[in-house]
Amino acid sequence: MSSAIQSDDGPWWKYGHVWLVVSGPLAVVLASFFTFYLAYAGMDVVVTEADFRPGAHAVQAQGAQAPSLAPALMARNHAATGVQNTPKP
Repeated sequence: MSSAIQSDDGPWWKYGHVWLVVSGPLAVVLASFFTFYLAYAGMDVVVTEADFRPGAHAVQAQGAQAPSLAPALMARNHAATGVQNTPKP
């Protein structure tokens, strides 16, 4: 009975199971960088105390591109009272 054990003394990168073990954590690290990019590229603007002072919203709403607040106010009033109001022309 002959029990010969073969030993491959090749470099570590030539073994397939090494790449199987390394590829999982590497994929997680790459996904984390991609997630950081998405979070940084789509971050919201910083809101300051000046945005909450009285009259600040009225100044912004007077601009030509500012949307009308009438639909939002009607929905708020309808939700609070249950009465449907129609906009006045």
